[in-house]
Formats: sequence, structure tokens, C-alpha cells
Amino acid sequence: MTIDRDACVVGVDFGTLSGRAVVVRVRDGAELGTAVHDYRHGVVDQVLPATGRPLPPEWALQVPADYLDVLRTAVPQAVRAAGIEPEQVVGIGTDFTACTMVPVTADGTPLCELAEFAENPHAYVKLWRHHAAQLQADRINELARQRREPWLARYGGLISSEWEFAKGLQVLEEAPEVYAAMEHWVEAADWIIWQLTGTCTRNACTAGYKGIHQDGAYPSTEFLKNLNPEFETFVADKLDHPLSPLGGKAGELTAQAAEWTGLRQGIAVAVGNVDAHVTAPAAQAVEPGQMVAIMGTSTCHVMSGDVLRDVPGMCGVVDGGIVPGLWGYEAGQSGVGDIFAWFLRNQVPPVYHEQAAERGISVHELLSELAAGQAVGEHGLVALDWHSGNRSVLVDHELSGVVVGQTLATKAEDVYRALLEATAFGTRVIVDAFTDSGVPVTELVIAGGLLKNPLLMQIYADVVNLPLSVIGSAQGPALGSAMHAAVAAGAHADIRAAAAAMGSVRREAFTPIPKNVEAYQRLFDDYLELHDYFGRGANDVMHRLRGYRRDALEGKS
Repeated sequence: MTIDRDACVVGVDFGTLSGRAVVVRVRDGAELGTAVHDYRHGVVDQVLPATGRPLPPEWALQVPADYLDVLRTAVPQAVRAAGIEPEQVVGIGTDFTACTMVPVTADGTPLCELAEFAENPHAYVKLWRHHAAQLQADRINELARQRREPWLARYGGLISSEWEFAKGLQVLEEAPEVYAAMEHWVEAADWIIWQLTGTCTRNACTAGYKGIHQDGAYPSTEFLKNLNPEFETFVADKLDHPLSPLGGKAGELTAQAAEWTGLRQGIAVAVGNVDAHVTAPAAQAVEPGQMVAIMGTSTCHVMSGDVLRDVPGMCGVVDGGIVPGLWGYEAGQSGVGDIFAWFLRNQVPPVYHEQAAERGISVHELLSELAAGQAVGEHGLVALDWHSGNRSVLVDHELSGVVVGQTLATKAEDVYRALLEATAFGTRVIVDAFTDSGVPVTELVIAGGLLKNPLLMQIYADVVNLPLSVIGSAQGPALGSAMHAAVAAGAHADIRAAAAAMGSVRREAFTPIPKNVEAYQRLFDDYLELHDYFGRGANDVMHRLRGYRRDALEGKS
């Protein structure tokens, strides 16, 4: 297939709070136009919009119509901003947060759009950070350990409450009427492709990382029956579908989707993918040892390796899960930018907001500026970054945040810096787990919105004691999706070729400062002591406190 030199592709990144579209030229990766659309309903974690009734703790839902609004608004806006004709676009690719699940009918209609289920929260999208299926995840893990299921090691020994099986089991046990009506239990990454092409597909990435698909199979019917007799046929009835390879062509843009987006009917639509995994080639990180940390509300760590190893607490390892021919590894931190935002909303005194406004800067910038003047350890604090639980390496969403060392002299910038450092320590734990398991990390590549904070980047370089490279694009996932669209359209032979032509990275943008590395090693040792004390069973107070909170809220309802 011959592609015109000025041919373009569109990448759409469906994030936690918004969707972003970018128009990219296939020959050189030039980003010609971009647009963002905020979800009207955002994250539904307080009350259900249809009823106004409060949701239980640890719930996080979304409204699927918000995703279609991104196609209707952000895509045509990005094309207009690019100053190109829609006819120049030869393909579109998308990525999603994962694991984000949509219960649908046979034709792909979300159950929450049906009148009989509009008031049932289980009929809505369960966002990746929905952690209310922890009890189901605990049972999956315990049974897998008892049965010595071989797939458990591929997930670091623990299946997360965020993933497909735990959430599906929760629907069955708490809303059997929704489960019975659910013809398909679909990753949002695949549901959006269904809307674009009219064809139901299942991408190999989410199936492997979030759907316990290993060595060509899902967990057995016997295993599922032991969890719950009604769950025995979950895979066959709700989940199973032929897998589509990353970079493959899922189908062609339908007339309806062309009307939504303003693009030509019939252009190539790439197989769905996950935001973190598409970012690796966008950052030209397609070789073993290059770990990409996509830092936003949470952080996802992905890397490719040429060997298969069991890494404690990893979120999964999948053959070809990032690029063909290599094992793709994933780990992550459930809260990063979310923690910083929480601190600003709830803990920073008004005077800091007033000072920032007077200077015309954000409170984040003000606190970073104040914290940057400190020597390592000057604040006298160490924190645990578990305000949204721990994804890796403990895989326990019942854990919670801690700040140790506060006094009456502690200032907001002290705690802010301690929280920045805590997230860096969490990444260090992940990096060490991979290296100690025989999958060495030789370079840390940063993508995502948080790379804009130079203090945070230098802290990471010093804590991890590795050179930090940074992606050259502000739209890493959307660029990665566009690159996969280019492959699906035949503009590049494979994702490695697309990465070489269209990717962008600034190598060693931040390098470790030796005196800081030494000082942070002391703090990291203290972090590890707290990490193991609260996270590995020596003190179970965090779990008890979560239980007290649930009991109290249930008593009020």
C-alpha cells in the first residue's frame, strides 16, 4: 500500500478524566493538532447520577456516553487545529485506561443505557480504580494458591481487584440480574473499537494483563466453579473472543463513526490498546531494559525483556504485550498525581493559594519552588504513597497513606516534598524488584503530565539512581495510538519501524546527583522499613481502619 507523504493518522487517548486526540503525520511523527474533551460525568465515585444515591466506599464508575462525546468533539477539533483536510487521515487508533470494564448487550449497548438498569450501579462502567471487588480478588488469589495455578506467578503472585475476573465476580454476587443480562464483559479499550468499526474485537494486551489469559488459555471452568458455581461459564459466556494482535487492523471506520469524527468512512481502525503500553514505542523504548513510567494520576511502569521471569508484585507479563518478539512486563502505583492533588485540595492552607494567585503560578509550582530549596532530609519526614492503595509490589488496595515525622514546625512544602519522594521510593521498590528478579532496568523513561515538574524528575533520578530520559511528546499515549494506527493503515511495516520514524525521546534529561543519591538511600531504607511493617503483615492496622470505615458508613445508610 502506498501512503502519501502528507498522510496523517489520529490517536485518541481515553484517560481517567478526559479524552485527548492528536493528529500526527506518518512520515516523521510531527504532531499537527490536538484537542481535549473533559468527560461530563468525570469519575463517578460519590453518587450515582441517575439516582443521586451515595455509592459505597472504593467504588469508581464512569458513563460510557462520555467516551463517545470525545469522538464527537476532540477528534474534529484536533483535525481543524492541524489545518489538514480530513481526507489526509488514513487511520485512527485508540487507547484506554485499564482495567476499565463495560457490561453490554449482544449489540454492544451498555446496560446502564437500558431503562431497567439505569439505577443499578453495577450496570455502569467499572473504572480501573474501582477497588470494591477486593473481597472477590482475595478469594481468587487464595484459591489459586491452594490449587497452585501456574498462571498466578505471571501476575507477581496476586490478582488485583482492579481486573476483569474480580470485577466480574462482584457483579455476579452483588447484582445477579445485571450479570444475567450482560452478554459481554468488555474492556473499554475494545468497546470503543466496537463503536468505531461495528465489530467486536478483543485486544491481546488487556486479555493478557487484565484478563488472566496466559499460554493461550484463561483460568479453567473448574477453577471458576470453585469460586462460585454460577461463575463456571464466565469465560465462555461473557468474555471469550479471538484475540487481535497489537498494531493489527480491527476494521474500518463505519458511516456513523465517520459522522461523529468527521473522518472518512472506511479508513483503518487499529486494534485497541492500553494507555501505558502504547506509550513505550512513542518514547522509542522498544528494547530490553528500557522501563517507561507513565506518570499522571497514577503511574504505570512498562518494559520489555528478552527473558521470562517471575517478578514479585508485577501486574503481568505477556508475550508480545508491548512489542512483538519480547516479553512485555507491567507494574504500577495506584496513586501519584492523585496524591499531590489530594494534598492541595485538603491540606494546604489558604495562604499558599493566595501567594500562588498573587504571583500568577499554580500552588503546585509554589510548593515545588519552596521544597526545591531544601536539602535532602531537611524536612525530617518520610511518607508512604498508599493513599490509593498499593498496586506493586504488594497488590493491596486496602493499604493507606502515612506521613512520619511531623511536628508543630512542619510546613506544607515539607509534606509536599515528602509525598513527591514517597512516590519515587515506590518506583524504586518496583525497579529493584525487576532487577533482583533477573530483568534489569537500565534506563527509566518518563512520560505523562508530571514530567513537567523538574524537582520531581530530579528526585526520581536521585532515588532510583538511574539516568532519566523523558518522552519528547506531551501526548505520549495519543501519539502511541496514532503510531499503531499508522501500522494498521500500512504506513509502517511494524511498531518498531513506526517508533523509529514517529517516536521522540530526550535521553538522560536528568542524571543522579551523587550526594543526593547517598542521602536518599538513608531515607529509602526508612521507607522500606515502614513499607514492610505496614504492608507485609507486621501491623494490620490499615486493614482494620478500612473495616471500621465501612462499618460506620453502612451504619449511617
